[in-house]
Amino acid sequence: MPVPEKIVLIGAGLTGPLLATYLAKRGFEIEIFERRPDMRTEPIGAGRSINLAVSLRGVHALKEVGLFEEIKKIFIPMKGRIIHDLNNSMHFLPYGKGEKEFINSVSRAELNMQLMSLAEKTGKVKIHFEQRCLGMDFTKRIVSFVDEASQEKKSLRSDCVIGTDGSASNLRSSMESLEGYVSRFIPLGHGYKELSISADSNGDFKMEPHGLHIWPRGNYMLIALPNLDRSFTCTLFFPMKGDVSFESLKTKSHIASFFEEQFPDTIELMPDVVDQYISYPTSTLGTVRSEPWNVEDIALIIGDAAHAIVPFFGQGMNAAFEDCTILNAMMDDYEDDWKNLFSDFSQHRKLHTDAIADMAMENYIEMRDLVNDPDFLLAKEVERELEEKFPGKFIPRYSMVSFHRIPYAEVYARGRKQITIVEELMKNLNQVRDLDMKRATELMADYKV
Repeated sequence: MPVPEKIVLIGAGLTGPLLATYLAKRGFEIEIFERRPDMRTEPIGAGRSINLAVSLRGVHALKEVGLFEEIKKIFIPMKGRIIHDLNNSMHFLPYGKGEKEFINSVSRAELNMQLMSLAEKTGKVKIHFEQRCLGMDFTKRIVSFVDEASQEKKSLRSDCVIGTDGSASNLRSSMESLEGYVSRFIPLGHGYKELSISADSNGDFKMEPHGLHIWPRGNYMLIALPNLDRSFTCTLFFPMKGDVSFESLKTKSHIASFFEEQFPDTIELMPDVVDQYISYPTSTLGTVRSEPWNVEDIALIIGDAAHAIVPFFGQGMNAAFEDCTILNAMMDDYEDDWKNLFSDFSQHRKLHTDAIADMAMENYIEMRDLVNDPDFLLAKEVERELEEKFPGKFIPRYSMVSFHRIPYAEVYARGRKQITIVEELMKNLNQVRDLDMKRATELMADYKV
């Protein structure tokens, strides 16, 4: 089939407008169909509203399409983790090795609105709101919608449909009905509830804004990310069921005592925490694994629609944006052969999104439990020493993910090798100044990147 003149995208969240901008710059006409009203004119939320952490992979995509300079105005740099201990003490764990290695906090809603507006400014992108996708007949290349306002159903024929409609993708659901298509949602068992720390009486931040605040408590944790209005968006990640869980924490007195015992310094920061806890919804978390991501050259799913992950590495949006980067680059090699373009993209990219899905799960354990473990903290010091001694060869896993564009599967493999090196060097080690650099040099000589 010749390259389509017009491409239909399902979903105007974050990935849809970015991909539309990439495609518009290649001369394509794009129509996006979005289930929600236009959040720029209607008082609605941004859906799942955990604040986002934008790192290098996301920044690279925004720079490629010329959007970064405008969008960075709504970023707040975060240089590391600020750990809140049970005794109200705090300590700082830097993310990277220098001033240039930081991640950025951004409001999902603000980012979404800007991406839509900037996509429309290309003159080649039209967004249709309140249009819920019902599914697709791939044989006829017909995608069906219902107008959420009028409930009128309509059908549209399109040579190419790309699903950027999130973890509950209806386009993916249509693919599941085809032979050979596999999709599953793997629940985490932990959910989340958002809370908010407002600005102080002077309209300023109540805590240091240039860090990601974490209250690690073993099987659960609270985090807080800064907002431009000087507030913080907090998220409680908590078991859905069990003795200490969303299921068990119900009464006002129980909620109050729980926060007083487990997060004592938040009581002054959030004096209305009990009311917030009761009034704000509880949401679930999980991982989407699906394959393949395409139906010939007819349809493709990317981003959360293909590979939703848990948020604990801050890579869900970054991975989705990198999908757009890679798909765009591959278009140069495939010209009008979109069947093989979609198929090869699906196979190549899945290897890497599976890897970041696994790393995100592992990072949850690190964030909620290990960041206060003395051995873990010593291991981080050893990693920094090795990075200093062997620049470009030893790069901590977090840095490879967040501050480099090394493919995720390669990061995972290198990270596992590096763990064995660090564990070997930590045998009988009590402080980093006693690190055996001769042994480190021997181990690194055998480490092949």
